[in-house]
Amino acid sequence: MLFTDIDILDENLDYQAHQWVGVKDGTIDYIGDAAPENAADYGEVYDGCGRLLMPALYNAHTHLPMTLLRGYAENVPLQEWLNNLVWPFEGKMTPEDNYWATKLALAEMARYGSVSASDMYYATDERVQAVGEAHMKMNVCESVLYFEPKPFVEYPMCEKMERIVKQYHGAQDGRIRVDYNIHAEYTSNPITCTDIGKVAKEAGLPIHIHISETKSEHEECKGRHDGLTPVQYFESIGVFDVPVIAAHCVWVDDKDIEILAKRGATVALNPASNMKLASGFAPVQKLLDAGVNVALGTDGMASNNNHDLFQDMYLMGTIYKGHELDPAIISPKQVIAAATRGGALAQGREDCGLVKVGMKADLTVLDTTGASWCPMTNPEVNIVFSGHGSDVVLTMCDGEVVYRDGVFPGIDLEQVKAEVSARTKRIISEL
Repeated sequence: MLFTDIDILDENLDYQAHQWVGVKDGTIDYIGDAAPENAADYGEVYDGCGRLLMPALYNAHTHLPMTLLRGYAENVPLQEWLNNLVWPFEGKMTPEDNYWATKLALAEMARYGSVSASDMYYATDERVQAVGEAHMKMNVCESVLYFEPKPFVEYPMCEKMERIVKQYHGAQDGRIRVDYNIHAEYTSNPITCTDIGKVAKEAGLPIHIHISETKSEHEECKGRHDGLTPVQYFESIGVFDVPVIAAHCVWVDDKDIEILAKRGATVALNPASNMKLASGFAPVQKLLDAGVNVALGTDGMASNNNHDLFQDMYLMGTIYKGHELDPAIISPKQVIAAATRGGALAQGREDCGLVKVGMKADLTVLDTTGASWCPMTNPEVNIVFSGHGSDVVLTMCDGEVVYRDGVFPGIDLEQVKAEVSARTKRIISEL
């Protein structure tokens, strides 16, 4: 595809007007202010007048099948939310339920400009199948929650994880990547956490973990582990010997931030979820100042309740200013970077997340002709503070269009919606 006369955010996230962008063989092949000499080689010509092309978005922390729970578990604190509502509902979910819910989540992601998710859940086979049919990307991990006092390698889950790594890591032309998982400090004992760290290190793969989401989680961990916070506890048992996606990190302290930076971890912020569950405000500016890679996630649909990362960009750009009483922290460019390149790096996708020649063509096109885009004094500000996911008119993953003007080439949205609605009703009736 050849985008003509289109405004872009370049590799530095700077605005450039009236550019030509050529996509060939899944990568960005040309960027310039005039047509390439071989323009005919790019196939379809896309008129970019009134459009802005930017990197696609990467959801660094979510639970895609929880789309089934949208609107179900509301107005309760996290532990009550998990124990009394979410976990009983999930106990009724079948692999097929996970498949259909994942397809709905992927459609919503594509509609709002996202191409990839770091997804922590169950039914990995069904989730990977759904991603393949949608022609999108996923860093998949199978949730691990264990308390039995025996080595992780003796659990059937360990054997299952080895099978998942062999079968799926690098599958679908690299669009599928596998991460290991520790659900959280409070849902697995030290033997399990230590062993998963060792297994992940041997495999050379990252670990995806919930860390310090709530004050009670943070403080209770200190009581269990001689004053160590979750970050310090995981550091003490070797978990940070591999790259870690640390979801939430709302209550991390200065020592935690030092460890996260030193170890090259990613913090996946979830501002909508943290506000909705009243978990608190992550120390975002401290994380950025320390050099921590910061990315954005939606979390699951029971605590957001949508996959529109533009909403989370808006929240990242506003709520932390209010909490810190400082309007100068967190620039729009830092917000966009978290949703794009920061998420790609969190997922180990070094060749993604930038509009740059040679990078994978993971792209989002926005309609900038709407009232909320006028005037475009500073397009980066417009994207964060007045843009919406509904402004997306095209989403491209590895050069393949996965959403365009209301059409999802790899997803029958009406069928998916009908399946998800029926399955949610069935589960609720069984509770």
